Amino acid sequence: MPIGRGHGGVVTSATAAPHAATEPPVPPSPAPAAPRWSRPALLAILALAAGLYCWNLSGSGLNSFYSAAVLSGTESWKAWFFGSLDAGNFLTVDKPPFALMVMGLSCRLFGYGTWQMMLPLIAAALATIWILHTSVRRVWGHGAATVAALVLALTPITVAINRDNNPDTLLVFLMVAGAALGLRAVRTGRLLPLLGSAVCFGLAFNTKMLQGYIALPAVFLAYVCATDLGWTKRVRNLALAAVALAVASFWWAAAVSLVPASERPYIGGSTDGTAWDLITGYNGLGRIFGGDGNMGGGGGGGGGGFSGAAGIGRMFNDVLGGQISWLLPFAGIALVGGLVLCGRAPRTDLTRAALVLWGGWTVLHYVTFALAEGTMHPYYTTALAPGIAALCGGGGVMLLRAFRSDRRWVWVLPLALGVTGVWAIVLLRRASGWNTWLWPAVAVVMALAIAGLLAFRFGRRVRLLAVSVAAAVVAAVAGPAAYAWSVPSGSGGGMGGTNPTAGPSTGGGGMGGPGGGGRGGFPGGAGGEAPGGQPGGGQDGPGAGSFPGGAGAGELPDGPGAGELPDGGAGGFGGGRGGGGMGGASTELVAYLKKHQDGAKWLLAVSSSQSAAQLVLDSGEPVISMWGWSGTDNAMTLARLKELVRKGELHYVQVGGGGMGGGPGGGSGVASEVTQWVQEHGTAVEASAYGGVSEGASDSTADNASSVYRLDPADVE
Repeated sequence: MPIGRGHGGVVTSATAAPHAATEPPVPPSPAPAAPRWSRPALLAILALAAGLYCWNLSGSGLNSFYSAAVLSGTESWKAWFFGSLDAGNFLTVDKPPFALMVMGLSCRLFGYGTWQMMLPLIAAALATIWILHTSVRRVWGHGAATVAALVLALTPITVAINRDNNPDTLLVFLMVAGAALGLRAVRTGRLLPLLGSAVCFGLAFNTKMLQGYIALPAVFLAYVCATDLGWTKRVRNLALAAVALAVASFWWAAAVSLVPASERPYIGGSTDGTAWDLITGYNGLGRIFGGDGNMGGGGGGGGGGFSGAAGIGRMFNDVLGGQISWLLPFAGIALVGGLVLCGRAPRTDLTRAALVLWGGWTVLHYVTFALAEGTMHPYYTTALAPGIAALCGGGGVMLLRAFRSDRRWVWVLPLALGVTGVWAIVLLRRASGWNTWLWPAVAVVMALAIAGLLAFRFGRRVRLLAVSVAAAVVAAVAGPAAYAWSVPSGSGGGMGGTNPTAGPSTGGGGMGGPGGGGRGGFPGGAGGEAPGGQPGGGQDGPGAGSFPGGAGAGELPDGPGAGELPDGGAGGFGGGRGGGGMGGASTELVAYLKKHQDGAKWLLAVSSSQSAAQLVLDSGEPVISMWGWSGTDNAMTLARLKELVRKGELHYVQVGGGGMGGGPGGGSGVASEVTQWVQEHGTAVEASAYGGVSEGASDSTADNASSVYRLDPADVE
């Protein structure tokens, strides 16, 4: 079968002439050898990325919410399977457990610590770059693949999140693998890559539920429109892939539902303790429309507290602009230009299929994140980075080829680069007083690059073209690179593991974002409090920063030991901070509780998952979170509490000090009922019993002497 070249240098199959069967077969042309610089360039980019993700990793804060769950998973296989916050399996985190399973296996194998936990995530981040490079190279060539890999490696928010134990790193890896396999299925027509793509997206669903499906329509569209198969085979293959997707997506939820409610932990984030409710509510439509524990509003409340008001321009605002938008304008121009250049190519043209896939990936993620009115943290936007990178590499090469060969396209590439340079200057000037030399340098280098391209067009000097293209790439990635380096160098970024970002503060209004004006601030609120002085409940597990009021309210540990996991140890927030304020306890109180645990399964019951996670890490013992992360979980009832006390599985409950009374769960009738019963039947633990600070002391980290109560079986009527 003769082989021809399609758009963008893509090898496509042509229909053989009728008489070809009588002639000797023509062997296919060998694939062109890779340029000498291609592999060293890829290895250099991977080494650069590894440095950005690993440098000073032990000194950076991880997310205590997930750290506690991983620790619990190393102590209990049941906790590992369900994704429980505590090894006693009272409550799970508010996500499916696949990322926790991966980190937990690593820690079971190598021991529990920062590096052991982050090892599989960093490996996944590097593998994502390699997979994207390979996928882009097969369509657009080595130059495009190198640019795509570089852009992905230097995306600021991607660097920030790849240094954290949030599940987004694994999520992006699985989605990129699924997209690459989907494109391979388009190219080869084989069923196996399509099934592999479906499994990857299913595992992405079990990493972060519906967010793992955002790019799936783009893969489906590319396969339906471009694969060289008849409709019958296409429908059959898609039906089989749908079965694989369903199995890979819902095996965990189905398994959970088969376990009686009395024998499984309460599923965090749900309203009824089931995984199905978590899928459709808190981690489903609640993310888009608000509510279901997602605050909602997008402008004043909900997502607006982290990523700015919902709206089509959200990706370019003060909070998200420096995290993800540097090359969005170029990617948009490259997508439109690439589709126009494909013109009337055959339906099976692989270049157009790749543009549809990666362009669809970018558009779907952009619209979802921009318009979401539920919880919207800046680090979600790392999922945009692979699409932007692929379009910059592949679409950029198409614009360059058109610039060289067609006078009608002479203006498009210079225009795209000019817009990129101007937007980079705008973003850099937002960061007042930060690397003030950088934006003039970007302006000069980009202007010289554009001038060199135009001079080449008239003079046809190949060396001038190469220098100009290289200068344009350097100018385009200089800003993102500076933001990215600020994270490992400690010169920028915010909120450590709770809401990781890159770069300097840009004066916006996002909690923990670059515009937050400091760590832990809600717009218009003090510290970690939402406006009105109420705790900012309803946030997405790792990034909320919503802590009950009281002593130390709104404080987030900062500096060494803050959310940090010492290598080989199970440390959390140092020795514990903020008695009732964060639902935590002093070192003395933790020691007292452990000494008088008296065989109980749980060390203590507290109001929220934030508090429980800190205590799990501080004590190494199971701690109950009664109301979950958002404060809306119905995990604890009075009947359930009495049962635990009667069985001797729980002796100590923390109330007051912003706990059940004023913190998460404090507004519900059940919480008030539980609080009243504990105060009436329990015995208050006085500070003098463990050497703490007496009630009323000025020390903000003092334990509230009346906040912890002892309960014994005899106290249950």
